Amino acid sequence: MEEHFNFKKGTTTIGILCRDGVVLAADKRASAGYLIANKNVDKVHKITDNIVVTMAGLVSDAQLITKLLKAELKLRNIRSERETSVKEAGNLLANILYGNIRKFSAVPGIVAFLLGGKDETGFHLYELGVDGSILEAENFVSTGSGSILAIGVLETLYEKDLSVQDGVKLVIKALNAAIQRDMPTGDGMDVYTITEKGAEKVLSKKIIKVTQ
Repeated sequence: MEEHFNFKKGTTTIGILCRDGVVLAADKRASAGYLIANKNVDKVHKITDNIVVTMAGLVSDAQLITKLLKAELKLRNIRSERETSVKEAGNLLANILYGNIRKFSAVPGIVAFLLGGKDETGFHLYELGVDGSILEAENFVSTGSGSILAIGVLETLYEKDLSVQDGVKLVIKALNAAIQRDMPTGDGMDVYTITEKGAEKVLSKKIIKVTQ
């Protein structure tokens, strides 16, 4: 994530769809150009008991949109007396992003999300672009400046029937690859899983880059 406006999203976020759940992860560094602005940023957030998002982009917009999504879903659940589906939550977030990017502003809101969750139809993972686009992932997805490094690891090691337990190990490897080589990605990682038991944080640790 970046503390000021920049089209390049300085972070690495990862989502993996597993046979028994979803794994979502991100690093903990916030950058401002070539300056490391913060080393302990939470970029993965539990929105409901069964839905988690990762965020990449302008910090202020990402934080505000995350809070708005959380509040809107809570209201929808109360009014409808049922849990909002993952697809409905994704479409709501997409609509918010669509409206956000098209508002006139001296500092345009550039922020993208990954959204994973569980509902009556199973486990789902979506990629939401800064323009409000929404795509459902069939296996894995990564966003941010370090995504090209993470995707190289995911392409090599991902298996279709991967368990959540092995998915956690895979995202750690993929994130570590980005942390070691991508300057805006670093300082640690947070990993969440979504299983039949719901969403929970399973890992939060600091990571130091290897210097040569």
